Amino acid sequence: MLFGTLLRHETCRPQLNKICGGSIPTSGAVTQQKRMLHSTIQLLAAKDSLQPSEEKVSAFTKIIEAMGFTGPLKYNKWKIKIAALRMYTCCVERTDYEEFFHRCHMPDTLNSWFLVAQLHVWMCLVRMKQEGRAGKYMCHYIVHSMWEDVEQRGKVMGIDSVTLKESMRSMTENFYAAIFGYDEGILSDDHVLAAALWRNLFSKCCEDPRQLELLVEYVRKQMQYLDAMNGEDLLLTGEVTWRPLVERNAQSILKPTSPAYNDEGL
Repeated sequence: MLFGTLLRHETCRPQLNKICGGSIPTSGAVTQQKRMLHSTIQLLAAKDSLQPSEEKVSAFTKIIEAMGFTGPLKYNKWKIKIAALRMYTCCVERTDYEEFFHRCHMPDTLNSWFLVAQLHVWMCLVRMKQEGRAGKYMCHYIVHSMWEDVEQRGKVMGIDSVTLKESMRSMTENFYAAIFGYDEGILSDDHVLAAALWRNLFSKCCEDPRQLELLVEYVRKQMQYLDAMNGEDLLLTGEVTWRPLVERNAQSILKPTSPAYNDEGL
């Protein structure tokens, strides 16, 4: 199914201005639209090479995990939970939301905040799933922390319980739909990723292809930056840094700084 989708997009590539729902001429637009940051084959090969080898687990571990319990992990589960909370905190506290709202012409609302936050949460999920069973366990608590935070923010804003419950139900549906679209986009070419961003981040309300181009470049460089981070450091600390939306020092992306942690992994 995936290769069928990729072939479909390869033979019928939509232009970015068509994805936006408008036709806005820009300087060098044709050249920029044809430019690919990564070819589909190269990106798929890179992703395959990043996948960790399957962990050898006992039959007993497989049984208890099939029953919904968690088997023994490489690191202490409590440490992983703390790291997951810290990683989610990095998504909401180290992201320049004002710049996103300004450059993407998004209203300053709870929903806009959530759309930007879920994009960064998704990028963390993609990265941590490369760290085997411990990484997948951490992903669960990243998402758990996100929903607790959304609910708390809604209460602080004075949203009544009925409206908040309906909003969270809608956000949940949109979140998992967005994850599916972003996953397809990151494994495909820039046109597919731009379409996913247009549907999910811009809610189909973007009429400027330059905004989509900016976000596509941001996601690509951010995923490259996260992939360069040490997996064990991420599992133990959850410390994530984000590249600026508009890169001012391109050389700084080449080598991410390693986080510091003590003997307890805190």
